[in-house]
Amino acid sequence: MTMMRIRKGLVLLAVGALTLTACGGDDDGGAGSQETAEGIDFSATPEGTVKTMGFNPSDEVGSSRSDLAEERLDGVTVDMDTANFDPQKFAALSASGDLPDVVQMDRNTIATFAQKGLIMPLGECFAAQDVNPEEYWYPAVVQEASWDGDVYGAPQFFQPGMIIINTRVADAAGVVPEEIDTSQPDQLVEVTEKMTTMSGAQPTTLGFDPDMPGSTTTWIEVFGGSVMDEEGKPTLDDSKNVEALQWLGEIMDAQGGYPEVTSFKQTWDVFGAENQYVADQVGAALWAQWYINVLADTKDEVELTSQPVRDVDGNVFALAGGTALAIPTQAENPVAGCEWITTVTGLDAWEAAGDARAQTVIENDSVNTGLFTGSPVADQAVRDAHVVETGNESFDQLIATSYETLADVRTVGVSPVGQAINSALQNAAGAALSGEQSAEDALSDAQDTAMREWDGLDS
Repeated sequence: MTMMRIRKGLVLLAVGALTLTACGGDDDGGAGSQETAEGIDFSATPEGTVKTMGFNPSDEVGSSRSDLAEERLDGVTVDMDTANFDPQKFAALSASGDLPDVVQMDRNTIATFAQKGLIMPLGECFAAQDVNPEEYWYPAVVQEASWDGDVYGAPQFFQPGMIIINTRVADAAGVVPEEIDTSQPDQLVEVTEKMTTMSGAQPTTLGFDPDMPGSTTTWIEVFGGSVMDEEGKPTLDDSKNVEALQWLGEIMDAQGGYPEVTSFKQTWDVFGAENQYVADQVGAALWAQWYINVLADTKDEVELTSQPVRDVDGNVFALAGGTALAIPTQAENPVAGCEWITTVTGLDAWEAAGDARAQTVIENDSVNTGLFTGSPVADQAVRDAHVVETGNESFDQLIATSYETLADVRTVGVSPVGQAINSALQNAAGAALSGEQSAEDALSDAQDTAMREWDGLDS
């Protein structure tokens, strides 16, 4: 199970879908989408029907925002396809011309569709709705939703990563939380071994779970590596990436090996009353901020603390990721689509979501951990309104750490072959950690795979 599931519920972009969607693009790689956006009066009063795809208001955070948008777009009918974004379906709709007006997609696919000319730049939309992306969203989040100097998506959500520590396990091993420090990789291997317990060849308590292969990019960032350059060209065989993957292998070996670790994690009751922190099956693990909400359901059964993720230079950081709302180039009602996406990602919507979440917290006798929206303005507004001392020392400390990471929000970069890079990287991590290949050979093969996609952009 991928613990850092910032992209939970999203599907990977299939190469076949990209090939098909190319037929809907312009030969100039997206210039046609700019012309389409410039021909629209986004200040006009929206009317008719706005069709959305991928946005699912299944909880109070989603429903409160979509309700506000429906109220604001008075007289506009909202037609929602709430299924997760499906690139194959989007490809088919692009070919037929029967597209929705709004699509929710992973931000690391924005550049792909922008480069193909299948989604439009939103500069004119934002200007008409008085939205300043540089002031409203984190710069790294805006970068993820941009391509070639234009912003193509309205970002939503950003889940910073952190190390959640089981103090019972740490204390029993004689480990203090400050020793669980990602800026000291060799020390962390030693600490992992101390906190690990084994039954024969099988782990019964993991000392440290780095969430592999899903969080490979986090560890590459820790070691100062990169998966792409400033132009979006793959750099998977960077020597720092090799170093990170070799270190991850040491972490796994300290706990019985990658296959054994993976098998043991499959027995965890991650979302249940006997989760791995209740059952003392883990000493520390990399998680996204959202998991604090899960652990709050067992707040009286766990003893926790946390550490932020630090790079090898000691700098605390958070790696961006999440979704964005975009408007297809061939959308029938882009004016309504523009107002809808700027409403559901606007400050009023996030404040409404914060109010709704606060009510749920009260009803469930839970803990309010805030919302991480992709906007520092909205994050702070929700924090000021609803995040207070809980009286539970563990959760107050976890919440404080999650906000601490926001001081330095980073991104792995933006590329029209971003999904190919990510897929090749995860395959390389699996091959290296399972012993099928050395880290160097696995990343070399991954670089070759990603470069074939990059070179194919000109074909």
